[in-house]
Amino acid sequence: MKKTIITVVGQDKVGIIAKVCTYLSNNQINILDISQTIVQGYFNMMMITDTSKSAKDMGILSQELEGLGEEIGMVIRCQNEDIFTKMHRI
Repeated sequence: MKKTIITVVGQDKVGIIAKVCTYLSNNQINILDISQTIVQGYFNMMMITDTSKSAKDMGILSQELEGLGEEIGMVIRCQNEDIFTKMHRI
């Protein structure tokens, strides 16, 4: 299993989750855990995903998700779980 952390942040609007999840589904990426909040109109979502069945490598997935974010007016970041964990260790 290749766990990847995906974060989505920006002003709330209709269709954010649908567009992100459609991209993930089209690329054989399974959502293992998901958390989402909206605070005073700002949307924040964090997903733990399994990218092991995707034909695309992490670099391509990251670029495409960043592009999707620009398309929908959000900031989308994608990181390998190991890197994410080490960066956020206290």
